[in-house]
Amino acid sequence: MNRGDFPILNQDNMIYLDNSATTLKPKCVIDKMLDYYEKYTSNIHRGEYDNAIKSNKEYDEVRNLVREFINAKSSEEIIYTSGATEALNMVVFGFFKNILSTGDEVLTTKSEHASNILPWLVLKEQKNIQVNYIPLDDNYELTLENILKSITPKTKVISIAHISNVIGDIRDIEEIGKICKEKNIYFVVDAAQSVSHIPIDVEKSNVSFLAFSAHKMLGPTGVGILYGKKELLDNMKPLKYGGGMNQSFESDGEYILKETPTKFEAGTPPIAEVIGLGEAIKYVMTLGVDKIHEHEYKLKKYLVDELEKIPNVVVYNKNSKSGIVAFNIRGVFSQDTAIYFNHYNIAIRAGNHCAKMLKDNLNINNTCRISIYLYNTKEEIDKVIEILKNSQDIFKVVI
Repeated sequence: MNRGDFPILNQDNMIYLDNSATTLKPKCVIDKMLDYYEKYTSNIHRGEYDNAIKSNKEYDEVRNLVREFINAKSSEEIIYTSGATEALNMVVFGFFKNILSTGDEVLTTKSEHASNILPWLVLKEQKNIQVNYIPLDDNYELTLENILKSITPKTKVISIAHISNVIGDIRDIEEIGKICKEKNIYFVVDAAQSVSHIPIDVEKSNVSFLAFSAHKMLGPTGVGILYGKKELLDNMKPLKYGGGMNQSFESDGEYILKETPTKFEAGTPPIAEVIGLGEAIKYVMTLGVDKIHEHEYKLKKYLVDELEKIPNVVVYNKNSKSGIVAFNIRGVFSQDTAIYFNHYNIAIRAGNHCAKMLKDNLNINNTCRISIYLYNTKEEIDKVIEILKNSQDIFKVVI
């Protein structure tokens, strides 16, 4: 799909299959950011001249685009962050630190990214809360049945990824949101791997907070989004203080902060990056996330079907419905496999993928990960299959 829109794919016949780590950037996003730097560079919300007015307009319109993209009730529920990691830290330490008490329980899973586990573990130290893990099924996936079995009277928060970044299972956040509503549980969603792959409706899914990063959805690095219900954000404390987020401050110590969302956006933001995110959202919306998902899942299923015919390859998530494939060559260290792929100019990821607890379920520390996106092709997948069929020569290449 639309490969010609990605300038980097014109170089060296590269096959890029590390999309869960970061995605490639279409020319329209690159050009939009370059346009800001070349034609109307200025700070935002601080000037009355023409370039500043244009910067304000471009920057502020992105908030409305995000609102539409995830079906938030108001643009005031959209906060610009440096990425999903900062967004999740804001939620844990700006909101839940102030409302959770000793013994309160947070439920998550062992397949979560570090950004959705480490903040909770730190809060556990600080507030003596409980962090417990919903069991995964035999396919290493999260089921509604196991969620219901895990909830206790002390459960105050469920914090999970919409799509996990190794197994790639798609969690039914609409049904989970119903459970949370019925049981008066806060629902935190890490949407880094899902936001430009499958539709998201935060209203329908009763999401309390949702986080994602631009760079995993065709946008630039260094910018992301935190969505939160307005009434929750109004009661959340900023983690950063400075220019732009205050109404006034006086020498006697009195200060007044601005309203949500501005009170969370201290200092000069990544203006070009926010504008680039807006262009990426327009691009994804034009293509349609349903079509993107259909394309990548079709390629994923074809790849898995072929890998199962290769005796020395083990696939860990053959049943998941995303474009992520976790695998190993039997008896080969995952990083050696990645080096072998690189010899053929194919980019994949090897390691624990920041999901360091998943080893408790997989019984293996590291895997190789292929993650497919809209610009990948069947011909590229055929090349992957070909080199895995011939992987008996792997150590000749690696050594």
